[in-house]
Parts: sequence; structure tokens; C-alpha cells
Amino acid sequence: MLRVPKYRASLVDPYREHLRKRRAEDPGVGVKHLFEEIKALGFTGCLNLLHKYINQGRADADRSHISPRRLARMILSRPDNLKPEHRNLLARLTAACPEMTQLAATVGRFAELLTPQPGNTDRLSLWIVQVRAADLPHLHAFTRGLERDRDAVNAALTLPHSNGPTEGVNTKTKRIARQMHGRAGFTLLRHRILLG
Repeated sequence: MLRVPKYRASLVDPYREHLRKRRAEDPGVGVKHLFEEIKALGFTGCLNLLHKYINQGRADADRSHISPRRLARMILSRPDNLKPEHRNLLARLTAACPEMTQLAATVGRFAELLTPQPGNTDRLSLWIVQVRAADLPHLHAFTRGLERDRDAVNAALTLPHSNGPTEGVNTKTKRIARQMHGRAGFTLLRHRILLG
């Protein structure tokens, strides 16, 4: 889960496939031996350049790199909204590590709770118990936050109502007040909101 390293073009690049093939055939082949082979093929660089190239992993097979943020976005997305290649990559990455498998399953079960239904209160309690039994410390902090305001969380998961429009109006009002650098009185603020 690293960003793809960006390297400058190297004199070794034209011989990358030969190096990969040779290292796949004989993983213990010496760098000096590889140097002699590619030198016979026309390589004009030095032995130190080849050492650096191999130590950076540039002669190894290509691996898919992904940032933690992008992986988190894929875990949090609906599986239907993911492209097939992203779905396959997510399946490979989550299967590679038991904690990732557990995290993806736990997030998926929580996502099911986000559709308001009357029985979600009990399902949330069960989910919290399962998360606390798991070895996922960051989710433990999330469950503590849910418990702090459990009544509001239960209402959000069981009732069809939303305070989203109210929060939108509050945000708009605060933005207008900030645009006037806090100098607006109630009357001017009221006119700007009604005329906007």
C-alpha cells in the first residue's frame, strides 16, 4: 500500500525484461554476472548503477501500488459502484491480510445499518459487541463515539427523518456571515438570506 515510486529514465531500462527473466530463472544470480550479460548486450553503464537499479526493486515484477486513502475509499464504497477491476483489487487486498478481511466485513455490516429500519437499534448493539471483540483499535474509538450519543445514533438508524436540510441552511448562513467579515447585523444578514 505505497505510492508508485517515480524514477528517472535509466541506462538499465532497456535491459529490464532480460534482468527480470534471468532473476526469475535463477533468483540467486549475482549482480556482477548480470552486469556482464547486459554489457554483452550493449549496456554502457557501470556496475554501481545496476546495483542501485536492482536494490530499488526496479528489476522485479510490477506490483500494483495503492494509497491507504484510495483503499479506504474502495472499502467504504458500495460494491455496485466499483469498477470490476477495483472490485478484484479490493478482494485481493482484503484477502491478503486477516485484519483487512475483518475490517472490510465489519464496514460492510455497518453499511447495511445505514438504511433506516425499526430493528437497527438491536443490530447496532450486536455490531458494537462484535467490533469490541475484534482486534481493530480504530473501530473501538468509533464505537465509543457512537455510545456517547446513542439516542441520536438510534434515531438516525431507525427514523426516516433527516436534519440535512437544516444543516444546509445553517452552513449557508454561516458562509454569508463570514463573507461580510462578521460586520453584518441581523437585519442585513436577513436581507441577504432572503434575497439570495
